[in-house]
Amino acid sequence: MVRDVSVESSEDAARLATGESGRAASQLDRLRGLVQELLVNNSFWAPRLRQAGLDGGVESLEHFTGALPRVEKIELIEDQRVHPPYGLNVTYPLDRYTRLHQTSGTSGGTPLRWLDTPESWSAQLATWRRVLTSCGLSAADRVFFPFSFGPFLGFWTAFEAASELGCLVLPGGGLSSRGRLDMLLANDATALCCTPTYALRLGEVAAEAGLDLGRGDAAPRTLIVAGEPGGSIPEVQTRIAQLWGGARVFDHHGMTEVGPVSYPDPNQSGVLRVDGDAFFAEVLKPDTGEAVDDGELGELVLTTLRRRGTPLLRYRTGDLVRRAPPPDDRPGDIGLEGGVLARTDDMVVVRGVNLYPSAVDRVVRRFDGVAEYRVELRRDRGMAELTLEVEPQPGVAPGPLASGLGDSLRAAFNLRIPVTAAEVGSLPRFELKARRWHWAPR
Repeated sequence: MVRDVSVESSEDAARLATGESGRAASQLDRLRGLVQELLVNNSFWAPRLRQAGLDGGVESLEHFTGALPRVEKIELIEDQRVHPPYGLNVTYPLDRYTRLHQTSGTSGGTPLRWLDTPESWSAQLATWRRVLTSCGLSAADRVFFPFSFGPFLGFWTAFEAASELGCLVLPGGGLSSRGRLDMLLANDATALCCTPTYALRLGEVAAEAGLDLGRGDAAPRTLIVAGEPGGSIPEVQTRIAQLWGGARVFDHHGMTEVGPVSYPDPNQSGVLRVDGDAFFAEVLKPDTGEAVDDGELGELVLTTLRRRGTPLLRYRTGDLVRRAPPPDDRPGDIGLEGGVLARTDDMVVVRGVNLYPSAVDRVVRRFDGVAEYRVELRRDRGMAELTLEVEPQPGVAPGPLASGLGDSLRAAFNLRIPVTAAEVGSLPRFELKARRWHWAPR
């Protein structure tokens, strides 16, 4: 591959001028170029950068983080409300943009619309190709995508990146779960991309239909899951692997407004790596914004280095992660131990105990007899309370399952959580992100 000589020279100059080495110098160089362009062309970021004193240049990564405040999703939503339909965070004339995607609207209540130029799109596909190759995929693979393509960015980037890698890509939209299983088996798909919840659902449907997902090459040997924290939870990974005949399960995460973010570390199980070519990443204490040490829990804050058409600088993702040290060969790719552990806006305080859905999911998935479950929250005299309804697998005794799960939840959280059994097949199933936690109407 031929490198852009001007980029290489500017990276070398940055390295010599700042004393920083390798990836940090490359990130700083990209950040300087991004800031310069936004000061001239982006009406959302230019006043913020000037107010932060960055119109005179970015001296270092530390200078950047110390000067510019973090930006929150609500600010982006408000910008698009006041300046519809795309807000002011548009660096180029609209005729340069060729892609539109939007968020689900589940966090903040209002979807964000996000535009991409061909250059920004290509940069995101590069990150997804890194995801695929880190999972061991190559041009020899046949990758099945069991979802209907809608406005969410992740579907499209994953599909196109696999195609660019040379894989045979198999779209499964518009089919029933059974129809999708038939299609992936008929085409000898070697890999599957979906949410952890839908991987469990497809495995359940296969078992009900008597389909053997462990038949050598007839079923995918690699599952890449995203969209929910479950992909890095060992109990969830184990359950998915069991349903899929011992297939390897890899996690990944991203967001429409920042693009694909992380790839699985091929040398460390349970660790995701942030793509340092595409992002300058920080892990900070949510309340104070102070940096956390390796091993500490913090919020992932991202600056998009290559998505210049609709960039984000020091964006509060709301993802809670535990920072792991970067590998020697890619020092800018910070690690996320256990992937995305929870969302800052998902925490519920129940009788003084902080509960996250991912932590409850970890306990529930230890029970092979669980087909699905649902959590109901309610307010009792101003305090949050919750109950859990569990649906057993066919043939599993509901009483002992509910009792055992209740005991395990109490042991895990030192909290009594009432657990009741639901009828087999009564709880909802999900193709995309699961919606298992519900507030009871007042």
